[in-house]
Amino acid sequence: MKANDVVVRPTKTRSNRALAHCDVAVIGAGPYGLSAGVHLNAKGITARVFGEPMEFWAHKMPEGMLLRSPRVASSLSDPDRAFTLEAYEAVSKKEACAPVPLDTFVEYGRWFRHQLGSDLDQRTVLRVDRDHPGFRLTLQDGEEIRSTSVVIAAGIGPFRKKPAVFEKLSPQQAIHCYEGGEGRKYGGKRVAVIGAGQSALESAALLHETNAQVEVIVRESSLRWIGMHSWLHNLGPVSSLLYSSHDVGPVGISRLVAYPKLVSYVPLSLRDRIRTRAVRAAGARWLPERLATVKITTGRSVSLASTSGGEVALKLDDGSERRVDHVVLGTGYQVDISRYDFLPQELTRDIKQFDGYPKLASGFRSSVPGLHFIGATAARSFGPLLYFVAGTEFASRELAAHLSRSLR
Repeated sequence: MKANDVVVRPTKTRSNRALAHCDVAVIGAGPYGLSAGVHLNAKGITARVFGEPMEFWAHKMPEGMLLRSPRVASSLSDPDRAFTLEAYEAVSKKEACAPVPLDTFVEYGRWFRHQLGSDLDQRTVLRVDRDHPGFRLTLQDGEEIRSTSVVIAAGIGPFRKKPAVFEKLSPQQAIHCYEGGEGRKYGGKRVAVIGAGQSALESAALLHETNAQVEVIVRESSLRWIGMHSWLHNLGPVSSLLYSSHDVGPVGISRLVAYPKLVSYVPLSLRDRIRTRAVRAAGARWLPERLATVKITTGRSVSLASTSGGEVALKLDDGSERRVDHVVLGTGYQVDISRYDFLPQELTRDIKQFDGYPKLASGFRSSVPGLHFIGATAARSFGPLLYFVAGTEFASRELAAHLSRSLR
């Protein structure tokens, strides 16, 4: 350095630090985030996916569960359809089976994620702030990254629905189906399972198979089972007119929900009716046999839950009582994007919503420019297919097509 050289040192403020930049930041590395990242990169868009691959499926789903979706609707999406579940099974020499076991699906998702290469960042995003004209992401290690657009594919983990009647029970006494855990630890224990949907009924079957003493308590007057009219699926070309390959929803509705773009044009009140009808509480057709000797009480709900002498005392609405060691809540989830802890209030209050769901336009655009939502949070706008893995195909292609135009 020469004596008359002048050294200019920048002040250490956040506004002038040189931050790493990407075109699109995808928050969440589950089926939707991984699929979106692959499609965006194929369009030449610099996309970075954040999160541990398949974390929710690997750690928060009941151990030993089977996928409710049919095999044909259980593949993640890539532009050339080269990285399907069948491709993974062929490469790994794993025997194909139906329904698909959870551990196979998790392993498949982690194999699929290698298509992203270095564009997958397993760090957690702690906060998203607007940083005009884009966004600034703060990561778990304190690093900050700027992104022109942000895609939220963070799943349903924060949306677990825990009825108020169970709030006074400890986490050891009352656990939600979406909090994971090994069923083996309940062996020999008395367990009440609350709910009539797939998560509740499959949890009951898994617990029963570990020798737990299980009772399922169901508010509905009877249980519903999916696909019990199998003959409707074996009518050749006629069946393809009645059901889509995704198998989401009953006859007729199944065909409609296979076209999310079309569903988005349906008036909201009718769209909600279609959505709730397509995903109402029901169990897969391979569960009744596994539950044949499990006690199931229908037409009853829990009115009071308390701790008594190390036990859980449940009072039902007919006045009867149960004493159990644990309660498993198969009570589903309720989308509410304000429960994403990485979204500050000043950002969420500017996102137009209906009952916790973001209002989305084409390209999965929210009312905040550059901010997109895919997966279950998009189901109120585009229909129930977005609750399922099968929705990754539409979501990824629609999102990538929109962002390739807008970023260009």
